[in-house]
Amino acid sequence: MAVHAADPLTGTGLRTWLAECPRISPTALGEAEVVVVAAAAVDASVLHLLRGLPAPAGSRFVLLVSGGCHAGPVAAEPRIRAVLWRAEVDAAALVRTVHDVAAGRAFLPSAVQGGLLDELERIQREVLGPRGLSASGLNSREIDVLRLLAEGRTLSEVAAELSYSERTIKNILSAAQIRLGLRNRVQAVSYAIRGGLI
Repeated sequence: MAVHAADPLTGTGLRTWLAECPRISPTALGEAEVVVVAAAAVDASVLHLLRGLPAPAGSRFVLLVSGGCHAGPVAAEPRIRAVLWRAEVDAAALVRTVHDVAAGRAFLPSAVQGGLLDELERIQREVLGPRGLSASGLNSREIDVLRLLAEGRTLSEVAAELSYSERTIKNILSAAQIRLGLRNRVQAVSYAIRGGLI
């Protein structure tokens, strides 16, 4: 865990809070799994700052902000895993959040969560939908084929059900497998099941 703050007083205070927890080990910024960053607001300048930090590629950020936070910048930097309001946070909440983020969990204010969901909806509507794709990377025709295969139908039965030739069904499956890097039909069906598509 490392701390980055433009203001030395804030940085010292955060390090002091975190040092009180024996389960948190301070590390150099270049080795940190979790980096606590104090910022005025979550905006383009913070994104620039985060991308310029010498933190490892797999590190996650906990932002402690005193101003606004919008979904756009959070969506643009997927390593932001938590946003805490400076006026509301105490040492216990900060320590708990650092542990949660290190364990793979996230904490984002509800307004940011709503904004992220709105952004996902917009991407589905404006980018994926017109191309016949969903957020899973599968289009509705591919999902229909995989759903029928998951029910135990043969390729000829799937073709008859969907009014396609058997060759078309094979082409649909092949295109999905290649695009998603799947080796066979079983993996394709498993992918759809794990994604909650069927």
